[in-house]
Amino acid sequence: MKIIRADAMGMCFGVRDALALTEELEAPEGVTIHGELVHNEVVLGRLRERGFRMASEDDRDRLPDSEAVLITAHGISERERARLVEAGKRLVDTTCPLVERVHAAAQGLQDDGFHVIVIGQLGHVEVRGIVEDLESWEVVGGPDDVTPLPYDRLGVICQSTVPESEARVVFAAIERENPTAELRYVDTVCKPTKERQAALESLLPNIDTLVVVGGHNSNNTRKLVRRGTEAGLRTWHVQDAAELEASWFEGSERVGLTAGTSTLQETIDAVDRALRAIAAEKSSAR
Repeated sequence: MKIIRADAMGMCFGVRDALALTEELEAPEGVTIHGELVHNEVVLGRLRERGFRMASEDDRDRLPDSEAVLITAHGISERERARLVEAGKRLVDTTCPLVERVHAAAQGLQDDGFHVIVIGQLGHVEVRGIVEDLESWEVVGGPDDVTPLPYDRLGVICQSTVPESEARVVFAAIERENPTAELRYVDTVCKPTKERQAALESLLPNIDTLVVVGGHNSNNTRKLVRRGTEAGLRTWHVQDAAELEASWFEGSERVGLTAGTSTLQETIDAVDRALRAIAAEKSSAR
């Protein structure tokens, strides 16, 4: 059994920078993370051990008790930012610059008089931050969500981690359902997402089984899993090496390995080692 790693995978620079900033904070017990810094249980556990307080992403309407509030890489709306500042909170901002770019694109379309359509996951923390500053908007998760709209001008952007192929399909549906509307599309899919999706596409023809490493609630990780399934591969989603089972790889000859953008390198390497141990065991049993 051969293990083949994707050329690009794992933690993006936005997440790495956010984590690096938390390491610089001298009194983490006085800081509330406004949601999940990353969708990675290992990282979140370590942050809790250091003393950080955490607000659930479903409970962010409640004001944190601490004076300092850490804004995650997913970002927040300007309305939410103003609410926190007016409440006397000191913000520690780790918003990814590529997420800021999505916000700017949405605002630009609104300023130009477009009804804004966000291709992404309704309720996702990044999407929530984008739409809270918009007056006329909607979120579509796939082509089946697209309907005719009563607007002459439609501006389309994407959640930063939406696969390009998915965005193209949804945009085509928007065009089809709104043939008389003026459409403007701004490509806001981030470069790390594009690189990881492209690396996966290059990997797929060369493997018969795929292992995707990342948090079970990580949207971009689930997208990688879904692509493997769509390609007809046996696809396994694990958070860490402990979740692997040797029985999954009966009959596998070429196993691909990739990971979501919030996955630690050490976790990827541990899964790689575990897969190679399984491969060695299979080889010795022959």
